[in-house]
Amino acid sequence: MTALIDRHTVPSPASALVCRNCAAQFPLGAQHACFECFGPLEIGYDPAALARVTHDEIASGPHSLWRYAGLLPVGQNPATRVDSATGMTPLIRADRLADELGFTGPVWIKDDSANPTHSFKDRVVSVAITAARELGFERIACASTGNLANSVAAHAARVGMPSIVFIPSDLEPAKIIQTAIYGGTLIGVDGSYDDVNRLCSELAETDEFENTGFVNVNVRPYYAEGSKTLGFEVAEQLGWRLPGQIVAPMASGSLLTKVHKSFKELVAAGLVPSSSWRVFGAQSAGCSPIATAFANGWDVVQPVKPTGIAKSLNIGNPADGPYALDAVRSTGGAMASVSDDEIRAGIRLLARTTGVFAETAGGVTVAVLQKLVESGAIDTSVETVVYNTGDGLKTIDAVSEGALPTAVIPPTVKGMREAGLL
Repeated sequence: MTALIDRHTVPSPASALVCRNCAAQFPLGAQHACFECFGPLEIGYDPAALARVTHDEIASGPHSLWRYAGLLPVGQNPATRVDSATGMTPLIRADRLADELGFTGPVWIKDDSANPTHSFKDRVVSVAITAARELGFERIACASTGNLANSVAAHAARVGMPSIVFIPSDLEPAKIIQTAIYGGTLIGVDGSYDDVNRLCSELAETDEFENTGFVNVNVRPYYAEGSKTLGFEVAEQLGWRLPGQIVAPMASGSLLTKVHKSFKELVAAGLVPSSSWRVFGAQSAGCSPIATAFANGWDVVQPVKPTGIAKSLNIGNPADGPYALDAVRSTGGAMASVSDDEIRAGIRLLARTTGVFAETAGGVTVAVLQKLVESGAIDTSVETVVYNTGDGLKTIDAVSEGALPTAVIPPTVKGMREAGLL
């Protein structure tokens, strides 16, 4: 498949690829590492182009993440977009959760389990595959801990692109099934996510994969920008203002850093009033390299071997770890990690108080929120947004023990009485 349209026929606000370490700039293209210092690249924007975006323009756009096309690097022309109605997910006022945890300020759950494949990964994949098509790639691929695999396979099927997805072979069965059902190529690798990611980085450099866009390797700068729409939507759903605090799960650390970036861009573009906010990060104790670095005051994130039930967060060598540390420290936020039992309790707490059934990553985030309250690290009087990034049906085994009928009775009133239910 060739590019559907020359990407330059519709102006993009993106101006260059910019190194996050040395600030060197490169032309927009399929490049993810700096040629000067080998640092990671991200999208740089023309501030004047971002400032031309208006509330009315956004409101008149589609009911999906593409309403923010004027703030994204690709997809300005609707003909190039990969659009599965991703985005505009519920922002749920969580008063019962707030009361139970002792908040006096409002608490909101941004529930991205409502996306088409039931995780926030639909955002990054929509942007990444749009970029891959505009750049002329003919096949799409990824390394994944599960949710990304689901999304890449689904989106590739939607637009008729072949896909090849690489996962650790011991992923949750629900995520393996959901990926396989879309009919692409699914490769289980005997190893951790970090092993899978290393393999994909090597494959992306081979002749056999020259026509393949790896969403989190050679197309990664575009892919990562999709997470910004989680920040854009919260601002719009709050009436074009920013919350005082956010709490987000961390695997690579990219989601947290991009929400922080989105808030800065909204302020710079004049779309929200200037304000301060604090960023908080959540990890599982089974894989907490970023939170451990924060607790020890380190600037370098030490890789770990992942364990524990929160497999979607099990990235032992997180690429965006140092930048997540910068975002949290620069805003006066904090990080924490929680055990598997605390994760299960967090899933149940969120479900019991909001009706939202989160996967293990959501349990991590809610349990860390509770720990931050107990330690006094978070201000309970400030408006707070908590990000739930996936559906509990993807990780149902984590909480299946004890999740049984209250009672089993015969179909009679007497049976109800004998069970003590009347």
